[in-house]
Amino acid sequence: MNVEQVFREERGRLLATLVKRFGDLDLAEEVTSDAVEAALRHWPVDGVPDRPGAWLLTTARRKAVDRLRRDQAYAARLALLQVEVDRADPPSTGALPDERLELFFTCAHPALPSEDRGALTLRCLAGFTTPEVARAYLVPVATMQQRIVRAKKKIKEARIPFRVPDPHELPERLPGVLQAVYSIFTEGYAAQRADLAEEAIRLARILRGLLPDREVTGLLALMLLVHARRDARHELLEDQDRALWDSDMITEGSALAEAALTGGYGPYGVQAAINALHDEAPDFASTDWPQIVALYDVLSHLTPSPVVALNRAAAIAMCDGPSAGLALLDALADEPKLRDYHPYRAARADLLRRLGRCDEAAQAYRDAIALAGTEPEQDFLRRRLIAIEESQ
Repeated sequence: MNVEQVFREERGRLLATLVKRFGDLDLAEEVTSDAVEAALRHWPVDGVPDRPGAWLLTTARRKAVDRLRRDQAYAARLALLQVEVDRADPPSTGALPDERLELFFTCAHPALPSEDRGALTLRCLAGFTTPEVARAYLVPVATMQQRIVRAKKKIKEARIPFRVPDPHELPERLPGVLQAVYSIFTEGYAAQRADLAEEAIRLARILRGLLPDREVTGLLALMLLVHARRDARHELLEDQDRALWDSDMITEGSALAEAALTGGYGPYGVQAAINALHDEAPDFASTDWPQIVALYDVLSHLTPSPVVALNRAAAIAMCDGPSAGLALLDALADEPKLRDYHPYRAARADLLRRLGRCDEAAQAYRDAIALAGTEPEQDFLRRRLIAIEESQ
């Protein structure tokens, strides 16, 4: 394992351990950075230690205590914590306590604004710099700095606990954690940022290893099954070259989707099952659309929303024809959440195209382009618009 891989694997674990020990996210981030800088000086000369995580933890602890002792503002906290620098190596097992699960729940606490949760997860658990997080969310660096500072301040002022919720709290709190990770994936997928989508998958793998919940498994399955189509996503599903799909990712995702639905149904597991049906079909014509509609019926019961209704309408269009689907879409026209949602306009444009109503389809594509948030999405819609205009 090279130095970069060590830092990538150990940073989140190290930060979580330090937050747990010192109770201060800013301090933990600072000494984590200090420990990494020290490693960059020493490891190229001395070699990567056998237990790199333990080396980083020992170094960071020393730097934290030194900083606390120098800073009078932390004097009371130091006395309260009764922190003593550990000059000896950690236990011979080399195992670090893994508090990353607690950090997941801290970053995704419901007291934090929803737009801050994904950003803080990227900053703390994925180790992104603030400019990198800003680029991921397509906002100015100053705006992202304000969000992260605001989130940390909220954690401190609200005394948000650094802990895994009690079992009776998990059903309420876990969806926020999953949504934070999924929002990272959807941001990356929409912007065709493979690095961001893959980071979300990596975080989901960590989360599943720490908390093997059925819906955690479902989320990982869903992201794998969607990401498997990344190299062909510049076309409509029906036109995609399935040879470009990642077969290994589909195999893993399908197995996880099946596991996620064992013993019950959850929203992520059902969405994973829908995408498994898409990915496992040898061609578009072979897709099991009745089963997909049935799964959307289940999803509509679990998490009713205009977006689920939109996707269900698109599936019904494949079962019963574009007229049936368009009637359902038109019935959703007054939904506030869909008014500025470009996939709604794009879905309507596609059904109008299928019905030969090209002028209306072209206008719907123009509306979708105006609402699309990323260049890749706009480029895709422009190509559809040009194809219609050239066919007339």
